[in-house]
Amino acid sequence: MRPLKNTRPGKINFFINFLFVFFCFTFNAISSDKNENLKKYTEIKILDKISSKNISLKLTNGKNFEYSDLQIKSIKCKHSEFDDDPEIIAYVQVRDLSNKKNDEVYVFNGWMFSSSPSINPFDHPVYDIWLTGCN
Repeated sequence: MRPLKNTRPGKINFFINFLFVFFCFTFNAISSDKNENLKKYTEIKILDKISSKNISLKLTNGKNFEYSDLQIKSIKCKHSEFDDDPEIIAYVQVRDLSNKKNDEVYVFNGWMFSSSPSINPFDHPVYDIWLTGCN
């Protein structure tokens, strides 16, 4: 059997190993960037429209928190990836516990933006909720 011309097993093995190492480092860098943006806590402010009292809360992401007649759950909280105008974004779910007929219906279920609360407003007759930060 005659060996093929211009083929060296050493070069091919080196190239395959180089690609393997390159993709491992690239995947590790991408996954670590995503984890740096996600935070463990969401900071919100709740305004009681009847008594005009404000309260600041620090919610643990993924856990339910009950405040008066509301059950609040923050799913994700992160800082935006843009450096020009930093933005805090959180995915929040709010249920009204005083409404016994609709236990599975959320009063609010969506993204909140710290700089623009009017984009996706929380609409409740007694309470207002604002996103203030992530930790």
